[in-house]
Amino acid sequence: MQLTAKLTQVLPLQTGAGRNGEWKKQDIIVETEGQYPKKICISIWGDKINSAQLQPGAMLNISFDVESREYNGRWYTDVKAWRIEPAGAAGAQPQPDNNDDFTNQTFTSSDDDLPF
Repeated sequence: MQLTAKLTQVLPLQTGAGRNGEWKKQDIIVETEGQYPKKICISIWGDKINSAQLQPGAMLNISFDVESREYNGRWYTDVKAWRIEPAGAAGAQPQPDNNDDFTNQTFTSSDDDLPF
């Protein structure tokens, strides 16, 4: 999933050690635009944390996954970002090539124009 939102708050960096080694997690609060803006807490894990782009007030394009898990009969939901970039950077991604011959052909209706 993808979301464009304004970064409103950067929460303190969390670190620790687990059975797979050291880990770090950065939680951020973003606010959506529109008539009824929503605030969302998004977690960024490990090497995806880029403090330089996490400036309050910045508009961000966030690609994320939503995951829920059960623990002791209660359900917990996480929003985990897997890519964060400034909102203006979306145009820098490569666009599909629309110049292939098939999509630019003009087809006419005629009995002797069968392609096979």
